[in-house]
Amino acid sequence: MPHSPRLEWPTIGLAVLIYGGWLALTWWWEAVPFWMLCAVGGWLVAWQGSLQHEVMHGHPTRSRRINDAVGWPPLSVWLPYPIYRSSHLRHHRDEHLTDPIEDPESVYLRQTDWDRLGGVTRLLLRFNMTLVGRLTLGPFIMIGGFLWTEARAVWRGEGKARRIWARHALGVAGLLAWVVGVCGMPLATYLFGFVYVGAALTRLRSFAEHRFAEEHEERTAIVEKGGLLGLLYLNNNLHVLHHLRPHLPWYRLPAVYRDEREDLVERNGGLVYAGYLDVARRFLLRAHDDPRHPKAS
Repeated sequence: MPHSPRLEWPTIGLAVLIYGGWLALTWWWEAVPFWMLCAVGGWLVAWQGSLQHEVMHGHPTRSRRINDAVGWPPLSVWLPYPIYRSSHLRHHRDEHLTDPIEDPESVYLRQTDWDRLGGVTRLLLRFNMTLVGRLTLGPFIMIGGFLWTEARAVWRGEGKARRIWARHALGVAGLLAWVVGVCGMPLATYLFGFVYVGAALTRLRSFAEHRFAEEHEERTAIVEKGGLLGLLYLNNNLHVLHHLRPHLPWYRLPAVYRDEREDLVERNGGLVYAGYLDVARRFLLRAHDDPRHPKAS
């Protein structure tokens, strides 16, 4: 595989655009209609999530310290970058994809965990397996579940949890000092318009990325025509290719996919969607899968 350039200027330019756009939008937020503030603010937070995903795979420089610094700013508030990095790299053990214990990004539950749940909770989790549920309720489930798990880890003093969250809290304090203290934006406006909407856009990307299959190669989907959302997700809609070559920079993925499409589609068993409208047509009100993992009891 050819060496990557020492500096990947498209990714550096993207980082400048995201952080510069975020600073500008928070500074001039009062001049922007609320619906546009939510649309652009949510986009920028989700875009930074895509940038974080890119830098944890070794971009845009050959220095992990510099890359981590690019991804560290806590625009999403709730997710510390070091935890995201660690859990996502675990997710790339493809033989464990969708496993509710081994895959940190799995949305499936073990049967024993499912059996402990009440009827209302089960109903909500089934709703979360539809696209409309994932976009509306999904961010609450994702963020709430994550914070509950991390609160227990901090309380018990597990690993580096306290140190990571202490540093993250300082970063969030600085961010909110700018947003609320300097720019005068209400905290609720930022938490909904930027954080929640950004999380919903991210949940759209991940909704149909993985689905259980007997062969782990067939558990990763392809959304072929990403369009504008492909730019938001930095071409991660071509998810099979990303899992096979996670160090390939985002701006090279479409060309490589075009060259290798036939092999990639054969490899993933034909789990291909024409675009995100195709995903919505199939699963807007219909479950993508059962929340119970068929092999995890």
